[in-house]
Amino acid sequence: MTTHNPSDKVEHDIERTATEQSPSTPHKPERVTTALDWTGPEDPENPENWSTGKKAFHIAYVGLQCFVVTFGSSVYTPAIPQVAQRFNISITAATLPLTLYLIGLAAGPAISAPISETYGRRIVYLILFPVALLFTLGAGLARNYATLMVCRLFAGTLGSGALAIGAGTNSDLYPPLTRATIASVFLLAPFAGPALGPPAGGFLTEFRNWRWTQYVILMVGLLAVVMGFFQKETYKKIILAQRAKRLDLPPPPNPMASMKPFQKLYFVITLTLSRPILMLFTEPIVAFLAVYTAFNFGVLFCFFAAFPLVFQSLLPQIQIYHFTIGEAGLVFLAIGIGCAIATVLFILTDRLYYQPRARKEIEVNGKDPRSLLLPPEKRVISAAIGSFLLPISLFWFAWTAKANVHWIVPVLATVFFGAGNMLVFFTAVMYTLDSYGPMMGASAMAANGILRYLAGAVFPLFARQMYLTLGVGWATSLLGFITLGLMPLPWILIKYGWWFREKSKYASFSRGL
Repeated sequence: MTTHNPSDKVEHDIERTATEQSPSTPHKPERVTTALDWTGPEDPENPENWSTGKKAFHIAYVGLQCFVVTFGSSVYTPAIPQVAQRFNISITAATLPLTLYLIGLAAGPAISAPISETYGRRIVYLILFPVALLFTLGAGLARNYATLMVCRLFAGTLGSGALAIGAGTNSDLYPPLTRATIASVFLLAPFAGPALGPPAGGFLTEFRNWRWTQYVILMVGLLAVVMGFFQKETYKKIILAQRAKRLDLPPPPNPMASMKPFQKLYFVITLTLSRPILMLFTEPIVAFLAVYTAFNFGVLFCFFAAFPLVFQSLLPQIQIYHFTIGEAGLVFLAIGIGCAIATVLFILTDRLYYQPRARKEIEVNGKDPRSLLLPPEKRVISAAIGSFLLPISLFWFAWTAKANVHWIVPVLATVFFGAGNMLVFFTAVMYTLDSYGPMMGASAMAANGILRYLAGAVFPLFARQMYLTLGVGWATSLLGFITLGLMPLPWILIKYGWWFREKSKYASFSRGL
């Protein structure tokens, strides 16, 4: 094939975070004569030029969907013992609906990404998310174990659209210079969901029953459904195509339109599966960051199985604290607080460290403020801080979760874990997208997402047995030792990131510090 890697010609958008801007003449709203590009930097149809309130509303909508979907993963966890009792299955079997939901989140971009590329972002949010809520309702009404598993799998698969393309919406609305601040708030939503799910699920299971852990997802999700009716399309390619049709102008180039069916299929497979997996095994930057964030994400979901053992003392071998189901769920709020603190730290780092240097590049070298201004290594300081917080927090938790130590001491350790986890993830997203640009960066982040959610799916399956066999101290310490082994990764990128990019066939930014 000589044409003939269609995916190399088409700008795609699993988690697209940069929108190419072409310089053109000043905008004249009364004389729109082209749909090939924006009429100029002030084109009112360009989402970057929308009002602050309108942009905030759109990003809040996407953030709410991300929150609901990730909330749906963890709200189920306090109900696992009750589900095991209701369907007469083992605890491990009752954990599988959580695992299948997370596998759905990993696999979902294979559906949502090509739909977004072909029909725009709005349809993904407006159609797939409500269907996911219907499967969530089915899980709540399930009368047998098989129905529960199938509904949870499809709820995760169809609900993952916001996680897959949400960063692309963020890039549609905000230019690179100010994108990190908005992205940090946006990226908090998918981590706030897992932190707030167990408190809600704990009290619902304690005072109602396990089915309400699914019904509450519907209640929160309905708000996002209503907000969806007021959303506008933000994807540049689709907006320009709509303009061309409305004004009877030549449409923007669309190489996919001339593709044969098998070529389109090849493009979709390359976009959503083969390239992310290839980059995971051939790109050191992608591999380093994917492994690091996936392990941290796995530890987070490992806690969903471990915290009930520690704080509820469910097993006779582990008798430490004796919280109720609802009280044990509240422990996860500490992780949420850590995530919020990390968000503030990341914003401060961006405002006080990155942006002043970026603005200097604009003033001194006359760079375009809408382009990437600094080497990606300037983003890594946050991950360097997080790399210290992670092992500290795990060893702290490991050896203070004891009956003769007040419960607040190990709970405080989880604040630092939440902060460290978020700081590493923030950096992974920004560094990846700065290094690879919008097209290849989307595939790189898809690889990260696949590995991250697979780790989240697998870790809870062995966490209970690990804590039972090793005890709280050594089981958590084992996780801590692994984070010690991963701790040099941010520092390797600071020193050698430029070299990895120069050797890469995908990286779009190769200049060093």
